[in-house]
Amino acid sequence: MKQNRRIKRMERANKKSSATGGLSLVSLMDVFTILVFFLLVNSSSSDVMEPPKNIKLPDSAIETKARETVIVMITPTQILVQGEPVISTQEVIDSKNPLITEIKDRLELQKKKVIGINTKVVSESQEVTVLAHRTVPFHLMKKVMASCASAGYGRISLAVVQKAKSKS
Repeated sequence: MKQNRRIKRMERANKKSSATGGLSLVSLMDVFTILVFFLLVNSSSSDVMEPPKNIKLPDSAIETKARETVIVMITPTQILVQGEPVISTQEVIDSKNPLITEIKDRLELQKKKVIGINTKVVSESQEVTVLAHRTVPFHLMKKVMASCASAGYGRISLAVVQKAKSKS
């Protein structure tokens, strides 16, 4: 009789374990959730910077990757800092002043606008990238670069379109 009770108890225990199955989906779902969050966070950092359609960049054979910096765009009609219009290009061309105070003020304000780790790194890098339309005169670009330097952004990069390497 003792053996009978023991056998019945073992059979009940075996039925419970076989009914639930051997695969735990909770841990599998946790792994997939972590993977999705990882991919979402890292998908926003891209190495290729796409210029706006209204700016035609000059061509160049450059080897280094672009870094995340403050962006100053010079279109044929206006100058933008981080996508926000600052001043029209005609006003800058007509001005005799070698510095553009509007750009300098906006760049100094940009240093104070820190919202997260990425913007903190960008603002502390003291580096600016100038995207200029290929028809913009150089004296205009010179004024923009001087204004950037006076705002404390000493490292100035000019954005260009990377040409494919030609095989010789």
